[in-house]
Amino acid sequence: MSQHHRCKEAFFVLMEAKPEVLGTTSEIIPLALPKGTEKLCELCERRANLQCAKCRVTFYCDVDHQQADWVGIHERICQLLVPIRMATLWSLQQEGQIEMQLKKLELIEICRLVAQSKLSEGKHQEALPAAQFCLRCSKDVHGPTNVEMVPAYLLLAEANLGLGNLAVVAELLSQAEWAVLKSPECGHGVQHWLHRSLGQLHMATGNLEAALLYFANDIYFASEEYGLDSTVTCNGYFLMADVFAKQGKMPIVRSLYSEVAHTWHCYLTKLLETHIQNIQNPDMLLEPSYDKSKQVEVDKMLTTMLEFMQNDSRKDSAQIALVAHCLAMLWFLGGDFLKALGFCSTALQASQLIPNHDLTEPIQALLQLVQGLHTEPHPGSD
Repeated sequence: MSQHHRCKEAFFVLMEAKPEVLGTTSEIIPLALPKGTEKLCELCERRANLQCAKCRVTFYCDVDHQQADWVGIHERICQLLVPIRMATLWSLQQEGQIEMQLKKLELIEICRLVAQSKLSEGKHQEALPAAQFCLRCSKDVHGPTNVEMVPAYLLLAEANLGLGNLAVVAELLSQAEWAVLKSPECGHGVQHWLHRSLGQLHMATGNLEAALLYFANDIYFASEEYGLDSTVTCNGYFLMADVFAKQGKMPIVRSLYSEVAHTWHCYLTKLLETHIQNIQNPDMLLEPSYDKSKQVEVDKMLTTMLEFMQNDSRKDSAQIALVAHCLAMLWFLGGDFLKALGFCSTALQASQLIPNHDLTEPIQALLQLVQGLHTEPHPGSD
């Protein structure tokens, strides 16, 4: 039996176990293709041997790439691709072309949201298919050098940065930078994202001075777009602190971490107050507490800060209490009461080392709330 057929058999065994995850494929029959045409893999653009059995307009070189694309984005957009990739007489007319452009814009937005969500969760490999398709579709709609392309370049750059593909990242950011330079009217939000990505690239390559410059620009543009007290802006301070930590400039790191901690504490306190009001008034329209896809990203940042403060030679109990309280609120809002309890205990221990500390009371209140919800019997339990 050939290796190709063994791969196919293994794939169909997996399909029987998890059909809702992996999708289905069928072999491409070369004689069924128009003369002189060849189908290319959706992910790597090598010659394709398989096609998606559901939409029949998406092709892959092997099962691994089919599965990666299915998990990454194809499951979400499978049927949406059919009208775009199957040319009809109507689609060639002016009204049809306008409709196709609108459908492509819808696909770009779906892929952008999926890629951003996966990147926030640290799933860089899974984010690649959505980011790649977003870039490809954006080129079709906007052209390769239009400023509208920049978000797609930056998404794909972020995914590759997480995977360590620095040469690819440098090329993508160069394209994004060129598009921005050609568009002086480019918004502050795009500028902030570009400079943050450039700063992270230079951090990865060890060019710390250049990284600091780009992070400073990132903070400026983010403050112009979102405000100086925004969590988006303060995350730039966190990245800058990482640079200063590598340079051994710990007093600056402490100052920047303090800024980040206070901003996130204010933000999470407001969310917690709203959440408690909603619990106490079930007739109120519930609003989402925060973007849960960001929870992994925020947890990683706050945990890094907490570990630094706990291991710092100049241990600051007030700062430890502040950050641990942030983490407790974050996980309470995310529904993980066990983690919330742990961080509440850490925050309370730190705050009690300071007489009449103003956080002791709110930490105790949250601890009581979490303990009450954590011990409540679940529906159906004895």
